[in-house]
Amino acid sequence: WPYCRKRCSYCNFNTYVVPAVDEAAVRACLVREAQTLLRLSQVHSVSSVFFGGGTPSLASPGTVAAVLEAVAAAAHLPAGAEVTLEANPSSTSTSRLAGFRAAGVNRLSIGVQSLDDAELRMLGREHTAAEARKAVEAAQGLFPGRTSIDLLFGLPGQSRDAWAQRLEAALGLCDDHISLYQLTLERGTALAAQVRRGALPAPPQDLLADMYQTARTVLPAAGFRHYEVSNFAQKGALSTHNLSYWRADQYIGVGPGAHGRFVPWGEGGCSREARVQTLDPVAWMREVQSQGHGTRSRAVLSPLEQLEELLTLGLRTDEGVTHERWGHFSPQLSLQAVFGAPGEARALQQQGWLVLDSGGLRCTWAGLAVLDSLLPDLLWQLQR
Repeated sequence: WPYCRKRCSYCNFNTYVVPAVDEAAVRACLVREAQTLLRLSQVHSVSSVFFGGGTPSLASPGTVAAVLEAVAAAAHLPAGAEVTLEANPSSTSTSRLAGFRAAGVNRLSIGVQSLDDAELRMLGREHTAAEARKAVEAAQGLFPGRTSIDLLFGLPGQSRDAWAQRLEAALGLCDDHISLYQLTLERGTALAAQVRRGALPAPPQDLLADMYQTARTVLPAAGFRHYEVSNFAQKGALSTHNLSYWRADQYIGVGPGAHGRFVPWGEGGCSREARVQTLDPVAWMREVQSQGHGTRSRAVLSPLEQLEELLTLGLRTDEGVTHERWGHFSPQLSLQAVFGAPGEARALQQQGWLVLDSGGLRCTWAGLAVLDSLLPDLLWQLQR
Protein backbone atom coordinates (compact mmCIF):
# COMPACT_ATOMS: atom_id res chain seq x y z
CA TRP A 1 0.00 0.00 0.00
CA PRO A 2 2.11 2.93 -1.28
CA TYR A 3 0.05 5.85 0.05
CA CYS A 4 0.69 8.07 3.08
CA ARG A 5 -1.14 11.11 4.45
CA LYS A 6 2.14 13.04 4.60
CA ARG A 7 5.80 12.36 3.90
CA CYS A 8 8.07 12.08 6.95
CA SER A 9 11.23 14.21 6.91
CA TYR A 10 13.56 11.16 6.80
CA CYS A 11 11.62 8.95 4.36
CA ASN A 12 12.89 7.90 0.93
CA PHE A 13 10.62 4.87 0.50
CA ASN A 14 8.37 4.41 -2.51
CA THR A 15 5.50 6.39 -0.97
CA TYR A 16 2.93 8.78 -2.44
CA VAL A 17 0.81 11.55 -0.94
CA VAL A 18 -2.22 12.09 -3.19
CA PRO A 19 -5.46 14.10 -2.77
CA ALA A 20 -7.63 10.97 -3.10
CA VAL A 21 -7.08 7.23 -3.57
CA ASP A 22 -9.39 5.16 -5.76
CA GLU A 23 -9.36 2.34 -3.26
CA ALA A 24 -11.67 0.05 -5.23
CA ALA A 25 -9.27 0.19 -8.20
CA VAL A 26 -6.18 -0.35 -6.02
CA ARG A 27 -7.89 -3.27 -4.25
CA ALA A 28 -8.84 -4.92 -7.55
CA CYS A 29 -5.24 -4.60 -8.78
CA LEU A 30 -3.70 -5.95 -5.54
CA VAL A 31 -6.05 -8.94 -5.75
CA ARG A 32 -5.36 -9.55 -9.42
CA GLU A 33 -1.58 -9.28 -9.09
CA ALA A 34 -1.58 -11.61 -6.06
CA GLN A 35 -3.60 -14.16 -8.06
CA THR A 36 -1.30 -13.89 -11.10
CA LEU A 37 1.98 -14.18 -9.18
CA LEU A 38 0.69 -17.06 -7.03
CA ARG A 39 -0.30 -18.87 -10.23
CA LEU A 40 3.15 -18.17 -11.75
CA SER A 41 4.92 -19.43 -8.64
CA GLN A 42 2.69 -22.52 -8.24
CA VAL A 43 3.19 -22.15 -4.49
CA HIS A 44 0.91 -24.58 -2.66
CA SER A 45 0.99 -23.06 0.81
CA VAL A 46 1.61 -19.55 2.15
CA SER A 47 3.08 -19.31 5.66
CA SER A 48 2.75 -15.54 6.18
CA VAL A 49 1.36 -12.34 4.67
CA PHE A 50 2.75 -8.88 5.42
CA PHE A 51 0.95 -5.64 4.53
CA GLY A 52 3.67 -2.97 4.29
CA GLY A 53 3.83 0.53 2.88
CA GLY A 54 3.38 3.44 2.72
CA THR A 55 0.77 3.31 5.43
CA PRO A 56 -1.37 0.17 5.03
CA SER A 57 -3.50 1.15 8.05
CA LEU A 58 -4.97 3.85 5.75
CA ALA A 59 -6.48 1.10 3.59
CA SER A 60 -9.88 -0.19 4.62
CA PRO A 61 -10.21 -3.57 6.36
CA GLY A 62 -12.21 -4.61 3.28
CA THR A 63 -9.10 -4.29 1.10
CA VAL A 64 -7.06 -6.42 3.50
CA ALA A 65 -9.83 -9.03 3.59
CA ALA A 66 -10.06 -9.11 -0.23
CA VAL A 67 -6.31 -9.74 -0.60
CA LEU A 68 -6.34 -12.48 2.05
CA GLU A 69 -9.35 -14.14 0.37
CA ALA A 70 -7.49 -14.11 -2.95
CA VAL A 71 -4.40 -15.67 -1.34
CA ALA A 72 -6.49 -18.35 0.39
CA ALA A 73 -8.28 -19.17 -2.89
CA ALA A 74 -5.06 -19.42 -4.94
CA ALA A 75 -2.97 -21.30 -2.36
CA HIS A 76 -3.42 -22.86 1.07
CA LEU A 77 -3.38 -20.19 3.80
CA PRO A 78 -3.30 -22.16 7.08
CA ALA A 79 -5.49 -20.96 9.94
CA GLY A 80 -2.40 -20.12 12.02
CA ALA A 81 -0.51 -18.24 9.28
CA GLU A 82 0.98 -14.96 10.48
CA VAL A 83 -0.76 -11.92 8.94
CA THR A 84 0.97 -8.64 9.84
CA LEU A 85 -0.19 -5.11 9.13
CA GLU A 86 2.08 -2.07 9.44
CA ALA A 87 0.23 0.80 11.10
CA ASN A 88 0.78 4.43 12.01
CA PRO A 89 -0.48 5.61 15.42
CA SER A 90 -2.55 8.28 13.65
CA SER A 91 -4.68 5.68 11.81
CA THR A 92 -5.23 3.10 14.54
CA SER A 93 -8.45 3.78 16.41
CA THR A 94 -9.64 0.73 18.36
CA SER A 95 -12.62 0.26 16.02
CA ARG A 96 -10.35 0.41 12.96
CA LEU A 97 -7.94 -2.13 14.46
CA ALA A 98 -10.89 -4.38 15.33
CA GLY A 99 -11.89 -4.18 11.65
CA PHE A 100 -8.40 -5.32 10.60
CA ARG A 101 -8.54 -8.19 13.08
CA ALA A 102 -11.93 -9.27 11.69
CA ALA A 103 -10.39 -9.12 8.18
CA GLY A 104 -7.73 -11.66 9.22
CA VAL A 105 -4.82 -9.60 10.58
CA ASN A 106 -3.28 -11.24 13.68
CA ARG A 107 -0.08 -9.21 14.18
CA LEU A 108 0.45 -5.46 14.22
CA SER A 109 3.68 -3.53 13.58
CA ILE A 110 3.34 0.07 14.76
CA GLY A 111 5.60 2.86 13.51
CA VAL A 112 6.09 4.61 16.86
CA GLN A 113 9.65 5.86 15.92
CA SER A 114 9.96 7.93 19.12
CA LEU A 115 8.15 8.50 22.41
CA ASP A 116 9.25 12.15 22.58
CA ASP A 117 7.14 14.92 21.04
CA ALA A 118 10.08 17.12 19.99
CA GLU A 119 11.74 14.17 18.22
CA LEU A 120 8.48 13.26 16.51
CA ARG A 121 8.12 16.83 15.20
CA MET A 122 11.69 16.77 13.85
CA LEU A 123 10.91 13.45 12.08
CA GLY A 124 7.78 14.96 10.52
CA ARG A 125 5.51 12.35 12.15
CA GLU A 126 1.83 13.27 12.38
CA HIS A 127 1.26 11.65 15.80
CA THR A 128 2.24 12.63 19.34
CA ALA A 129 3.89 10.41 21.97
CA ALA A 130 0.54 10.15 23.78
CA GLU A 131 -1.18 8.98 20.58
CA ALA A 132 1.55 6.39 20.05
CA ARG A 133 1.05 5.02 23.56
CA LYS A 134 -2.72 4.88 23.05
CA ALA A 135 -2.30 3.05 19.73
CA VAL A 136 0.06 0.44 21.23
CA GLU A 137 -2.30 -0.16 24.16
CA ALA A 138 -5.25 -0.62 21.78
CA ALA A 139 -3.18 -3.02 19.65
CA GLN A 140 -2.15 -5.10 22.66
CA GLY A 141 -5.78 -5.50 23.65
CA LEU A 142 -6.67 -6.84 20.18
CA PHE A 143 -3.39 -8.62 19.29
CA PRO A 144 -2.06 -9.86 22.63
CA GLY A 145 1.53 -11.12 22.36
CA ARG A 146 1.68 -10.06 18.71
CA THR A 147 2.31 -6.33 18.77
CA SER A 148 5.58 -4.86 17.52
CA ILE A 149 6.88 -1.30 17.68
CA ASP A 150 9.53 0.44 15.55
CA LEU A 151 11.94 2.92 17.14
CA LEU A 152 14.59 5.13 15.52
CA PHE A 153 17.90 6.04 17.16
CA GLY A 154 20.77 8.31 16.17
CA LEU A 155 18.52 11.32 15.61
CA PRO A 156 20.26 14.70 15.16
CA GLY A 157 21.03 16.08 18.62
CA GLN A 158 19.93 12.91 20.44
CA SER A 159 22.17 11.99 23.40
CA ARG A 160 22.92 8.51 24.68
CA ASP A 161 21.02 9.29 27.89
CA ALA A 162 17.97 10.45 25.94
CA TRP A 163 18.10 7.21 23.93
CA ALA A 164 18.34 5.12 27.12
CA GLN A 165 15.21 6.93 28.39
CA ARG A 166 13.36 6.15 25.12
CA LEU A 167 14.27 2.47 25.52
CA GLU A 168 12.99 2.39 29.10
CA ALA A 169 9.75 4.07 27.99
CA ALA A 170 9.40 1.54 25.14
CA LEU A 171 9.91 -1.37 27.53
CA GLY A 172 7.13 -0.03 29.73
CA LEU A 173 4.85 0.07 26.71
CA CYS A 174 5.52 -3.05 24.64
CA ASP A 175 6.93 -6.36 25.84
CA ASP A 176 6.40 -8.43 22.67
CA HIS A 177 8.64 -7.24 19.85
CA ILE A 178 10.79 -4.14 19.29
CA SER A 179 12.54 -3.21 16.02
CA LEU A 180 15.33 -0.64 16.27
CA TYR A 181 16.63 1.26 13.27
CA GLN A 182 19.53 3.67 13.10
CA LEU A 183 18.31 6.79 11.34
CA THR A 184 19.87 7.02 7.89
CA LEU A 185 20.12 10.48 6.36
CA GLU A 186 19.00 9.69 2.81
CA ARG A 187 19.78 12.04 -0.07
CA GLY A 188 16.77 14.05 -1.17
CA THR A 189 15.00 13.97 2.21
CA ALA A 190 14.13 17.10 4.21
CA LEU A 191 16.07 15.90 7.26
CA ALA A 192 19.27 15.25 5.28
CA ALA A 193 19.02 18.77 3.82
CA GLN A 194 18.69 20.28 7.32
CA VAL A 195 21.79 18.43 8.51
CA ARG A 196 23.74 19.31 5.36
CA ARG A 197 23.12 23.04 5.77
CA GLY A 198 24.00 22.90 9.48
CA ALA A 199 20.50 23.51 10.86
CA LEU A 200 20.74 20.17 12.72
CA PRO A 201 23.85 18.35 13.99
CA ALA A 202 24.94 15.04 12.46
CA PRO A 203 25.35 12.36 15.14
CA PRO A 204 28.97 11.11 15.49
CA GLN A 205 29.68 7.47 14.53
CA ASP A 206 30.99 6.45 17.95
CA LEU A 207 27.80 7.75 19.60
CA LEU A 208 25.70 5.69 17.15
CA ALA A 209 27.70 2.58 18.06
CA ASP A 210 27.21 3.37 21.77
CA MET A 211 23.44 3.73 21.31
CA TYR A 212 23.23 0.38 19.54
CA GLN A 213 25.25 -1.37 22.26
CA THR A 214 23.06 0.26 24.92
CA ALA A 215 19.99 -1.30 23.31
CA ARG A 216 21.77 -4.68 23.03
CA THR A 217 22.39 -4.58 26.78
CA VAL A 218 19.10 -3.09 28.02
CA LEU A 219 16.64 -5.18 25.98
CA PRO A 220 18.14 -8.65 26.67
CA ALA A 221 18.36 -7.69 30.37
CA ALA A 222 14.57 -7.19 30.18
CA GLY A 223 14.09 -10.69 28.73
CA PHE A 224 14.23 -9.95 24.99
CA ARG A 225 16.05 -12.22 22.56
CA HIS A 226 18.23 -10.28 20.11
CA TYR A 227 17.33 -12.58 17.24
CA GLU A 228 18.31 -10.33 14.32
CA VAL A 229 20.56 -7.28 13.90
CA SER A 230 17.65 -4.81 14.36
CA ASN A 231 15.04 -7.02 16.05
CA PHE A 232 14.31 -8.07 19.62
CA ALA A 233 11.49 -10.39 20.71
CA GLN A 234 10.15 -11.77 23.93
CA LYS A 235 8.10 -14.90 24.65
CA GLY A 236 8.57 -16.28 21.14
CA ALA A 237 7.02 -13.22 19.44
CA LEU A 238 9.54 -13.37 16.55
CA SER A 239 8.35 -12.15 13.15
CA THR A 240 7.78 -15.33 11.14
CA HIS A 241 7.48 -13.29 7.95
CA ASN A 242 10.78 -11.44 8.34
CA LEU A 243 12.54 -14.66 9.35
CA SER A 244 11.50 -16.08 5.98
CA TYR A 245 13.50 -13.30 4.23
CA TRP A 246 16.55 -13.89 6.42
CA ARG A 247 16.33 -17.65 5.84
CA ALA A 248 16.13 -17.10 2.05
CA ASP A 249 12.69 -18.68 1.63
CA GLN A 250 10.62 -17.82 -1.44
CA TYR A 251 8.39 -14.76 -1.22
CA ILE A 252 6.04 -12.95 -3.58
CA GLY A 253 5.97 -9.14 -3.71
CA VAL A 254 2.61 -7.59 -4.60
CA GLY A 255 1.94 -3.88 -5.19
CA PRO A 256 3.91 -0.83 -6.40
CA GLY A 257 7.65 -1.23 -5.81
CA ALA A 258 7.31 -4.61 -4.06
CA HIS A 259 10.22 -7.08 -4.31
CA GLY A 260 9.94 -10.86 -4.70
CA ARG A 261 12.15 -13.96 -4.86
CA PHE A 262 10.57 -17.07 -6.33
CA VAL A 263 10.78 -19.71 -9.03
CA PRO A 264 8.15 -19.07 -11.76
CA TRP A 265 7.26 -22.74 -12.32
CA GLY A 266 3.94 -21.70 -13.85
CA GLU A 267 5.62 -20.37 -16.99
CA GLY A 268 8.27 -23.06 -17.26
CA GLY A 269 10.93 -21.37 -15.13
CA CYS A 270 13.14 -23.56 -12.94
CA SER A 271 15.47 -20.95 -11.37
CA ARG A 272 14.89 -18.48 -8.55
CA GLU A 273 14.27 -14.96 -9.82
CA ALA A 274 14.59 -11.51 -8.25
CA ARG A 275 11.54 -9.46 -9.19
CA VAL A 276 10.61 -5.80 -8.67
CA GLN A 277 7.15 -4.40 -9.37
CA THR A 278 6.63 -1.04 -11.12
CA LEU A 279 7.17 1.81 -8.65
CA ASP A 280 4.56 4.38 -9.68
CA PRO A 281 1.05 3.33 -8.56
CA VAL A 282 -0.72 4.74 -11.64
CA ALA A 283 1.63 2.98 -14.09
CA TRP A 284 1.52 -0.18 -11.95
CA MET A 285 -2.30 -0.26 -12.05
CA ARG A 286 -2.28 0.16 -15.82
CA GLU A 287 0.10 -2.80 -16.18
CA VAL A 288 -1.88 -5.01 -13.80
CA GLN A 289 -5.11 -4.22 -15.64
CA SER A 290 -3.56 -5.05 -19.01
CA GLN A 291 -1.35 -8.07 -18.21
CA GLY A 292 -2.31 -9.30 -14.74
CA HIS A 293 0.83 -8.08 -12.97
CA GLY A 294 3.14 -5.06 -12.89
CA THR A 295 6.56 -6.73 -12.80
CA ARG A 296 9.03 -4.08 -13.99
CA SER A 297 12.24 -6.11 -13.72
CA ARG A 298 13.09 -9.78 -13.29
CA ALA A 299 16.49 -11.41 -13.16
CA VAL A 300 17.44 -15.06 -12.79
CA LEU A 301 19.76 -15.37 -9.78
CA SER A 302 22.91 -17.42 -10.40
CA PRO A 303 23.83 -20.10 -7.83
CA LEU A 304 26.58 -17.76 -6.54
CA GLU A 305 24.14 -14.81 -6.21
CA GLN A 306 21.73 -17.03 -4.26
CA LEU A 307 24.50 -18.07 -1.85
CA GLU A 308 25.59 -14.42 -1.48
CA GLU A 309 22.04 -13.47 -0.48
CA LEU A 310 21.76 -16.44 1.88
CA LEU A 311 25.01 -15.43 3.60
CA THR A 312 24.28 -11.68 3.75
CA LEU A 313 20.78 -12.16 5.17
CA GLY A 314 21.33 -15.30 7.25
CA LEU A 315 24.23 -13.84 9.22
CA ARG A 316 21.91 -11.03 10.39
CA THR A 317 20.18 -13.57 12.68
CA ASP A 318 21.39 -15.13 15.91
CA GLU A 319 20.94 -18.61 14.39
CA GLY A 320 23.10 -17.67 11.37
CA VAL A 321 23.23 -19.93 8.30
CA THR A 322 22.50 -23.55 9.23
CA HIS A 323 24.16 -26.48 7.42
CA GLU A 324 20.71 -27.64 6.26
CA ARG A 325 19.78 -24.30 4.71
CA TRP A 326 23.19 -23.94 3.05
CA GLY A 327 22.88 -27.48 1.66
CA HIS A 328 19.53 -26.58 0.08
CA PHE A 329 21.28 -23.94 -2.06
CA SER A 330 24.70 -25.65 -2.32
CA PRO A 331 24.32 -29.44 -2.34
CA GLN A 332 27.85 -29.94 -3.73
CA LEU A 333 29.93 -27.65 -1.52
CA SER A 334 29.34 -27.63 2.25
CA LEU A 335 29.62 -24.64 4.60
CA GLN A 336 32.61 -26.38 6.16
CA ALA A 337 34.30 -26.80 2.76
CA VAL A 338 33.87 -23.10 1.91
CA PHE A 339 34.46 -21.39 5.27
CA GLY A 340 36.31 -24.03 7.32
CA ALA A 341 39.38 -23.94 5.06
CA PRO A 342 42.29 -21.56 5.82
CA GLY A 343 41.35 -18.04 4.73
CA GLU A 344 39.37 -14.96 5.72
CA ALA A 345 36.56 -16.83 7.51
CA ARG A 346 38.95 -18.78 9.72
CA ALA A 347 40.80 -15.56 10.60
CA LEU A 348 37.47 -13.95 11.59
CA GLN A 349 36.70 -16.98 13.77
CA GLN A 350 40.09 -16.74 15.47
CA GLN A 351 39.50 -13.02 16.09
CA GLY A 352 36.21 -13.81 17.84
CA TRP A 353 33.77 -12.41 15.26
CA LEU A 354 32.38 -15.67 13.80
CA VAL A 355 31.56 -19.23 14.87
CA LEU A 356 31.48 -22.27 12.56
CA ASP A 357 30.29 -25.41 14.36
CA SER A 358 27.74 -28.22 14.15
CA GLY A 359 24.94 -25.58 14.10
CA GLY A 360 26.33 -23.73 11.08
CA LEU A 361 28.00 -20.35 10.51
CA ARG A 362 26.96 -17.40 12.67
CA CYS A 363 28.22 -14.17 14.23
CA THR A 364 29.30 -13.94 17.84
CA TRP A 365 27.67 -11.27 20.03
CA ALA A 366 30.50 -8.88 19.12
CA GLY A 367 30.41 -9.90 15.44
CA LEU A 368 26.71 -9.09 15.00
CA ALA A 369 27.40 -5.41 15.72
CA VAL A 370 30.01 -5.17 12.94
CA LEU A 371 28.47 -7.57 10.41
CA ASP A 372 28.72 -5.09 7.51
CA SER A 373 32.50 -4.99 7.92
CA LEU A 374 32.80 -8.81 8.00
CA LEU A 375 30.74 -9.53 4.88
CA PRO A 376 33.22 -8.31 2.20
CA ASP A 377 35.85 -10.84 3.38
CA LEU A 378 33.29 -13.67 3.51
CA LEU A 379 31.84 -12.86 0.09
CA TRP A 380 35.38 -12.69 -1.34
CA GLN A 381 36.15 -16.15 0.05
CA LEU A 382 32.84 -17.51 -1.31
CA GLN A 383 33.52 -16.08 -4.79
CA ARG A 384 36.93 -17.77 -4.89
